Amino acid sequence: MFTNLTKITLLFILAIPSSLFCSEGANINSGDTAWIITATALVLFMTLPGLALFYGGLVRSKNYLSVLMHNVVIACLASVLWVFCLYSLAFSEGNAYIGDLSRAFLSGITQDSVSGSIPELLFVGFQMTFAIITPALIIGAFVERMKFTSVLLFTGLWLFLVYAPVTHWVWGGGWLSQMGVIDFAGGLVVHATAGISALILAKALLPRNGFPNRLSVPHQPAMVMIGACMLWVGWFGFNAGSQLAADGQAAMSLLVTHISASVASLTWMAIEWKKNGKPGLVGIVTGTIAGLATITPASGSVGPIGAVIIGFSAGVVCYYMCGVVKGVLKIDDSLDVFAVHGVGGILGTLLVAFLAGSQFGGNASDGYSMLAQFKVQLIGVLVVVAWSAIASIIIIAVCKALTGLRVTEEEETIGLDESEHGEKAYNLD
Repeated sequence: MFTNLTKITLLFILAIPSSLFCSEGANINSGDTAWIITATALVLFMTLPGLALFYGGLVRSKNYLSVLMHNVVIACLASVLWVFCLYSLAFSEGNAYIGDLSRAFLSGITQDSVSGSIPELLFVGFQMTFAIITPALIIGAFVERMKFTSVLLFTGLWLFLVYAPVTHWVWGGGWLSQMGVIDFAGGLVVHATAGISALILAKALLPRNGFPNRLSVPHQPAMVMIGACMLWVGWFGFNAGSQLAADGQAAMSLLVTHISASVASLTWMAIEWKKNGKPGLVGIVTGTIAGLATITPASGSVGPIGAVIIGFSAGVVCYYMCGVVKGVLKIDDSLDVFAVHGVGGILGTLLVAFLAGSQFGGNASDGYSMLAQFKVQLIGVLVVVAWSAIASIIIIAVCKALTGLRVTEEEETIGLDESEHGEKAYNLD
């Protein structure tokens, strides 16, 4: 026979929601969740407004609003497509090459669904911000001359044909992941794909009128610096957030990201100072972005020494590649997307094979073989570069057939702000 106290206790226990004892969300860690919510906001902040202002300040004033518009519309388009089916194609089980549609429209994902130690809905949101910034990086290759309709079509097709498959290969359990390729936060998935596609697109568009001698200098260097610094801060979410936990490895990722950016900035400034006689603001912050892009794939594997080496390498290699693309190849990759992001991402992806070793302060386990890992990294680079190039050529052909790529010469002379969007960045009268 139950006493009154026993009955009251039993009724109290039965009234407690069962989710407090056992549920799909029982493994959610509140600290990890809070950090990834913050990291998600930081990565979105990189595109809106960071990248928009960085790129916007680099173009002529008559094309400023068009660059801002491109960033906003790509963010919106990528977000919708990500929920529609891109997340499913990238991260559902599928096969070694592409996911299936079991998570289309986030089917089966509830508030209690868990990914690691965070809600799966949060993982969806965090990865969505990567899907936003990656095609947005390509904007720098086609500024001042690409049709807005073609921007939309190219971006949508590119996300399906390039971003989703490569993401699945590397981060979604696909064949490159199974090989053991190291790409912590996007040297291949983000920077190599965007960089190669940007180069192909810039080649197809042909140079802007006046390239390379009669193009004006950036119309707002101060805005370039502000945008670059927003990217720098946001990159802590990009790299440290990719640990998907609030732990020591996330802290190390944040630290090495900052070190690489600082070293690359100083290196770029020193080279430019020696060459031109004066250190420039646009130059030093371009070096910052190069250092950030190059450390990205390695930020989960290297220590401070590795970060210094990567930062210095980024400052030197990316600087000189800017000249190669425009001066040797004669390609008007307007804002150096390939030289900074493509080359930086590839360089970091290859260097991590060596710098992850314990002798450089990396976190590789005992028995780690630098040469064996380098072979894996090289295969990853070659495959991603080839796939991105071939898919981009196909997408460009489709865009040419359906919308055309480039605005008319008259529209280019007027500027895309007025000819494409009917607005001016600066109304002084």
